[in-house]
Amino acid sequence: MTEPAVKAPEVREPSPPAGRPFAARFLEELTSPSPVLVTLLAVFTALVVGAVLIVFSDETVLRTWGYFFAAPGDALSASWNAVTAAYGALLSGAVGSGSALSETIVAATPLMLAGLGVALGFRAGLFNIGAEGQVIAGGLVAGYVGFAIHGLPVFVHLPLALLAGFLGGAAWGFVPGILKATTGAHEVITTIMLNYVAANLALYLLASSTFRRPGRIDPISKIVAVQARLPHLAGRGLRLHGGIIVALLAAVAVAWLLGRSTWGFELRAAGANPAAALTAGIDIRRATVMAMVLSGALAGLAGAVQVLGLQFSLAPQFSGGIGFDAITLALLGRANPLGVVLAALLFGALRAGGLGMQAATATPIDIVTVIQSLIVIFVAAPALVRAIYRIKGARADAGAPLSKGWGG
Repeated sequence: MTEPAVKAPEVREPSPPAGRPFAARFLEELTSPSPVLVTLLAVFTALVVGAVLIVFSDETVLRTWGYFFAAPGDALSASWNAVTAAYGALLSGAVGSGSALSETIVAATPLMLAGLGVALGFRAGLFNIGAEGQVIAGGLVAGYVGFAIHGLPVFVHLPLALLAGFLGGAAWGFVPGILKATTGAHEVITTIMLNYVAANLALYLLASSTFRRPGRIDPISKIVAVQARLPHLAGRGLRLHGGIIVALLAAVAVAWLLGRSTWGFELRAAGANPAAALTAGIDIRRATVMAMVLSGALAGLAGAVQVLGLQFSLAPQFSGGIGFDAITLALLGRANPLGVVLAALLFGALRAGGLGMQAATATPIDIVTVIQSLIVIFVAAPALVRAIYRIKGARADAGAPLSKGWGG
């Protein structure tokens, strides 16, 4: 009797590990190694390049360079004087007086809130490019509550208007969040498209009788009631308002959420490795929706603070690009709440000081925009900064690609 043939065991190829979100891999690259050192060097490098641009934008200095070989000292001295005068005026315009410091903080306040929102999305593995639309949505709702409701005391009306802005941004963030969780639609595409929807919705509403100020034909809203305005924190002539308190409290809340709470752990785990988080019993879909809702809510709160603390009415482009700058701040701050606060103060100083620099030295204010853009470039490319200054980087796994793309 012949023995039955023994069937060889089937050998299966090991399934590849589930890819991590692009935002998680990108954030990991940004934060390793020596994140603080690389960030400081990125800012320093941007200022150096900005100094070169200041020299080339000054016709008087350029004329001295025409005689460089005859009098090199004059050319170098003129260049040094131009750069130090421009950057000195920039620093003076940012923190040189009480009014300058006030303007720096005023400019930084909405940037902090919107930047915290984008950073929270980064920590959850999501690229929220729609902070601009969420700022607009929050500002619209907060402004409407501010001017449409009458007779409430300030301790009721002001929190209600702030809550309305918070919820308006949350609703605008919920849409891409639920689309990603249920259909897999990528948040970059949906949030970008919702920016245009929000901008055009604002134009439509400002042209309606519900929003438009009586007696005006231009698209400008009614004035927010005094009881719904954020209080001023400084003397007459200074625009510093209570929005900075809201922003700092939000930073503390986000830091606690990410570092101390169960929800924050779920968000970070889902962003770092969705497959491992799913194995651990974390609901990835819920984490995705929650992250986008909170991210949008913080951006909406930025819009509310801008309207209730500074502008007191709505007009086209009232957001001023805050949501787009928030992406820069989240990158510069390494998606860390404290880092975002410091980055917002830096950008607020650049904005406030840029006007003083232009007035004092006739240096084009566009130089400040260029410096901001260069900071973004160098911060987003830490490998380039490490190569320039010969800083040893983290050892990469052999054969491991830096990025597999958006889909992971």
